[in-house]
Amino acid sequence: MVTTMPQLTGQYHNAVGRRKSAIARVRLYPGTGEVVVNGKDVRDYFGGRELHQITINTPLRITNTGDRFTVSVKVVGGGVSGQAGAIRHGIARALCRFDPEMRTALKRAGLLTRDARVKERKKVGLKRARKAPQYTKR
Repeated sequence: MVTTMPQLTGQYHNAVGRRKSAIARVRLYPGTGEVVVNGKDVRDYFGGRELHQITINTPLRITNTGDRFTVSVKVVGGGVSGQAGAIRHGIARALCRFDPEMRTALKRAGLLTRDARVKERKKVGLKRARKAPQYTKR
């Protein structure tokens, strides 16, 4: 399915969002509420998974700016869940740049805090980060 994306030019507000190993560069343009991720519509990019779309639209819903901006995102690294979280973080930060008054509502919702949880590294002598081999007495 080929969709034509709007030509986004002019004034915009940008920010970077991160989650796990995903990095999202977000630009907010004045527009109609469309979200474009890596040149695709958000539904196409995340395969219609409703959870990720809800995650991404959370900052726009909290600030009631869902129909005021067209969001353009370039995201790299990580999996779909990490990318959705990175996009959410980036949109929240870009909204703060647009209007500092929104900061309190976004901060209260916990959207400006970078989620620092990452996968723990595997340890020597263990099967995974914490799982030990099965103990046998005899």
